[in-house]
Amino acid sequence: MLQLCFSMEVESSLAHPDKIVRLPGQPRVGFQQFSGYVTVDEKKHKVLFYYFVEAEIDPASKPLVLWLNGGPGCSSVGVGAFSENGPFRPNGEVLVRNDYSWNREANMLYLETPIGVGFSYSTNSSSYVAVDDETTARDNLVFLQRWYHKFPNYRQRDLFITGESYAGHYIPQLAKLMVELNKKQNLFNLKGIALGNPVLEFAIDFNSRAEYFWSHGLISDSTYRMFTSVCNYSRYVSEYYRDSVSPSCSRVMSQVSRETSKFVDKYDVTLDVCISSVLSQSMVLNPQQVSERVDVCVEDKIVNYLNRKDVQKALHALLVGVRRWAVSLQVGGWTQVYGNILAFATIRGASHEAPFSQPERSLMLFKSFLEGKPLPEVF
Repeated sequence: MLQLCFSMEVESSLAHPDKIVRLPGQPRVGFQQFSGYVTVDEKKHKVLFYYFVEAEIDPASKPLVLWLNGGPGCSSVGVGAFSENGPFRPNGEVLVRNDYSWNREANMLYLETPIGVGFSYSTNSSSYVAVDDETTARDNLVFLQRWYHKFPNYRQRDLFITGESYAGHYIPQLAKLMVELNKKQNLFNLKGIALGNPVLEFAIDFNSRAEYFWSHGLISDSTYRMFTSVCNYSRYVSEYYRDSVSPSCSRVMSQVSRETSKFVDKYDVTLDVCISSVLSQSMVLNPQQVSERVDVCVEDKIVNYLNRKDVQKALHALLVGVRRWAVSLQVGGWTQVYGNILAFATIRGASHEAPFSQPERSLMLFKSFLEGKPLPEVF
């Protein structure tokens, strides 16, 4: 009887339409992976993408953990799963194991939210205008309810929600809706939430940047005084998103940028930054090894890996006509061709005057246009 039950469970998981057979370049593993879409609004055709990794050992005894990245607009798959606590890290053409993956302790569910983030999307353009924290929380709630239909054996499992940054808004708002719904019908076995470096209060969180930069020796005393008295960071961000940056804030932020330098990682000032020549050398010398040091080029590797068509197909992500193009082993932008008469292309990192801000990438686009050839894809 035990053998029969085991066989039925394995057969059921193998037949699951969202089961990932194998990711390109993936080493052999003993746990199962799933990914796909859950529709959260039929009228507006809003669908959210997820990546689910079962625990390495005895997943039936381990809790379910929902992971949310912040931003807003940060990919839980690209950042959370493939650069932080997921089972794999991209390294060139292959994936290497992350020895500290959180699926050693739990079944990890990574959700791309809100729509427009990662592989999540809506076919109704008005849906993107109406994105706010309340809408995101409601969509996330519907996602979980419907995800349980796909994986009913996890419905009664202990559930934890965790994440970082702007998830300091997403997670409490989602948990609040779950607790309220549980008063009417007990749908979620929510045990707790954990917030990592959360954005909680805008002014306090953002204005600590000046103190942090100054205390780590990244800005001078005079710049620190300007950054705290003339224009603090919360004021600058508010003006920036209103498209009305004042001359005084522009002056202060230019000075801060000059002193902190583009060669310092703003998310971790103790790290180096990724330089393309170093990245290409490491990929050639150590294609299947991961060092104990933090890989400062992991972001570029993830962008390259997740934009591969074979990877998107393996993840059951929607394959669209847009593809990346490259210059000097870096993503130069994205392009889509419509028949033989029209081509659309973007230049990554370009300003309004693209040849001024991105001369090499602009030249490649110009050359391809004159020759009537597609933009190169070399990864």
